[in-house]
Amino acid sequence: MTDRRVHLDDLGAWLVKGNADRTDLAGRFARDPRVTSWCVRPGYRARLMRAGQPVVLWASGSRGGLAYGVWGVGVVAAAAVPGEPGAAWTVPLELTVLDGAHRIRRGLLRADARLAGAEVFRQPQGANPSFLTVAEFAALREHLPPR
Repeated sequence: MTDRRVHLDDLGAWLVKGNADRTDLAGRFARDPRVTSWCVRPGYRARLMRAGQPVVLWASGSRGGLAYGVWGVGVVAAAAVPGEPGAAWTVPLELTVLDGAHRIRRGLLRADARLAGAEVFRQPQGANPSFLTVAEFAALREHLPPR
């Protein structure tokens, strides 16, 4: 069996997810595309998060009207902050959501053989944070609009 643990030597980017069917992510980001923090599950992954590491915002959902997939790319601003016992942690971010026309649909990413094995496809219901390897993040960057 393949080791599914995150190793910093092969961490391309953290991937944090939000369900756009349960929360009005489109409306929230239309008002303010800046993301300054996100909830993550307590554990070894949250403890590995450090300032300067790349982070990708992934919008999940099943309604056909939205471009589910990558909605933004930024960086971790600081280490994750523990919440109350048993509660989620919060990770500070510096991330701006892409405008709708530049969001990268999951179907396009899944069709890219270099990304097809990404954890977000293998375990879509997995808790935050997920991750991309160095090679997967390099492939994703080829799909992003020029800066």
